[in-house]
Amino acid sequence: MPEIGEEQFAKETLERYSGCEVEEYQSNLLLTNFPQYVDYYAKTRGVKVYEGSMFKVAHSEKEQTSILDFKIGSPAAALVVDLCSFLPIKAAVLLGMCGGLRRRYKVGDFLVPVASIRDEGTSNFYFPPEVPALTNFLMQKAVTEVLDAQKTPYHIGITFTSNMRFWEFNEEFKNRLKATKAQAYEMECATLFAASYKRKFTLGALLLISDLPLNNDGVKTKKSSAYVFEKYMPDHIEKGVAILVVARKMQAKNIKGAYHRNL
Repeated sequence: MPEIGEEQFAKETLERYSGCEVEEYQSNLLLTNFPQYVDYYAKTRGVKVYEGSMFKVAHSEKEQTSILDFKIGSPAAALVVDLCSFLPIKAAVLLGMCGGLRRRYKVGDFLVPVASIRDEGTSNFYFPPEVPALTNFLMQKAVTEVLDAQKTPYHIGITFTSNMRFWEFNEEFKNRLKATKAQAYEMECATLFAASYKRKFTLGALLLISDLPLNNDGVKTKKSSAYVFEKYMPDHIEKGVAILVVARKMQAKNIKGAYHRNL
């Protein structure tokens, strides 16, 4: 069996997991946890959907943008950054959802995470525990610029990233979560931020508040989840596309924050 290098291994793995050749990938990347996002993007752009053993993707040459559903959880988040960091992708943004942890938050609000608490464990493979998980400055500047230009209300804060999904009725965990003063709960941001920093992969995030899990009537249900997708998904995706356009313009002007490999 011939020896294979890391780059070739990463590209072949991405091809197996996404069901398409790496040459299909564009220079801008939308990351999501939801196959519905990929389907919507493909339908509105008139492009093909590819699906491999793990990921679901679509590519628009016109917008120079790919969208990839990497499923849920920190191991998948680490994997998608590790693989995509070997491609000539210039800018990436996560279009994720989170549970809002403040009484004033409403379902449908946007949250711009500036950092994440590393409770998921996966990020320990990239950095020691004392290293913070921070989002890329240029990408978050692009995120807020788009939201401000569209006059979209949003919150800024820190997310709590954990691998524990079924926690809404675990009082001990909820008390620990409250003690951190985090603004939102989700399962990927700390890993994405740490992995992208390690790999010098320019990545930011725009989160949609899909539920309010600390409220008695705020946990996500099958019905409420369907409502969130129907009402908020299209706008979330279009904002992501606009963010990538702004980010690329910033990179062209050498605005601080991007990695030199992405300029």
